[in-house]
Amino acid sequence: MNLKDKRPGRRPEGGIISAKLVLLIAALSACVSAPQPPPAQARTTRPQPTTATFPIRPVANPPRPYQDVDQREAPPPALVSVIRDLGQSFNGHVGIAVRRVGAGWTVAHNGNQLFPQQSVSKLWVSMAFLDAVDRGKLRLTDTATITRQDLTLFHQPSAAMVGATGWTTTYGNLMNRAMTQSDNTCNDALLRAVGGPDAVRGFLARRFIGNIRFGPGERLLQSATAGLDWRQDYSIGRNFYAARAKLPMAVRKKALDNYLANPPDGAAPASIVQALAKLKEGDMLSASSTATLLSIMGEAKTGPQRIKGGVPPGWHYLHKTGTGQDLAPRSTGFNDIGIMTAPDGTSYAVAVMIGSTTEPIPVRWQLMQAVAKAVAANHQKR
Repeated sequence: MNLKDKRPGRRPEGGIISAKLVLLIAALSACVSAPQPPPAQARTTRPQPTTATFPIRPVANPPRPYQDVDQREAPPPALVSVIRDLGQSFNGHVGIAVRRVGAGWTVAHNGNQLFPQQSVSKLWVSMAFLDAVDRGKLRLTDTATITRQDLTLFHQPSAAMVGATGWTTTYGNLMNRAMTQSDNTCNDALLRAVGGPDAVRGFLARRFIGNIRFGPGERLLQSATAGLDWRQDYSIGRNFYAARAKLPMAVRKKALDNYLANPPDGAAPASIVQALAKLKEGDMLSASSTATLLSIMGEAKTGPQRIKGGVPPGWHYLHKTGTGQDLAPRSTGFNDIGIMTAPDGTSYAVAVMIGSTTEPIPVRWQLMQAVAKAVAANHQKR
């Protein structure tokens, strides 16, 4: 072996280690050691959150307790057959849906197609308003002043009370008139209070109700359906009817055809009975608001010969109707939706939506009443 191979700092294989590097490695080895726990007095414990630091506040619409649902329960076969036959035999475009509250099944004819709601949509406005009450945003005792600039068209009995200085009343009264008399001006006032059509759509979305549209409001909806652009003077007397009558028939027909083909207020009967069932079960509003709305629906003055005309003695029916424009020989949006309750307390959500027909009103009544009779006849049958 060469003598110079034995010089300090040289490795056997010939690599030379710098003296400075040796010193640096030694220093680092001395500094790096296992971490030592902090002294006991220096240790801190993060405080856990409590109801004192983060108070728990009740939600406006608490979820209902879990309930078992018999998934094996199915609708009576006879009811399925009758509803199908009624829908297929009717001369017109009709949607029918029946849902037993608490059972989870729905019997329907054209149940997922969109039909024009017309004043049926007032139900969603009232629900959205009561949801705002539940959240502390509005109160039924709050007041609003209706002026002549707020008047709309068609059925608005409240217009007689609007003088030169307007008419001031509570939102509770407006809701009652909108739901029981189908007053369009009262309903529009509620709609403005909750924040307009988007607020109603948002409410339905939060409740996971699909296939229910909400249109732009009564004035814009009805004027477009007739082929007109809205003007506020249409709200006075017969001005709207006069302006509509002056339109060429081709314009009116095209406007009505467009509306029926893609109604901005369209809703599926199956979705409507789902929402009605959830309302009855308390899943749409608080308990107090649910009771308020169901009570008002039970006082409805409209459509006594529609579904209600077929509800047998001993049963209870609460509802909301809707009626669209006519263009002879067609009638559109002839509707009734509601909740039938048997003497034993069992409830059924029912919707009959006649989108378009040339049949006279008594024949439409007969169809709706037949649905009610079929529900009652097949109650408790399997």
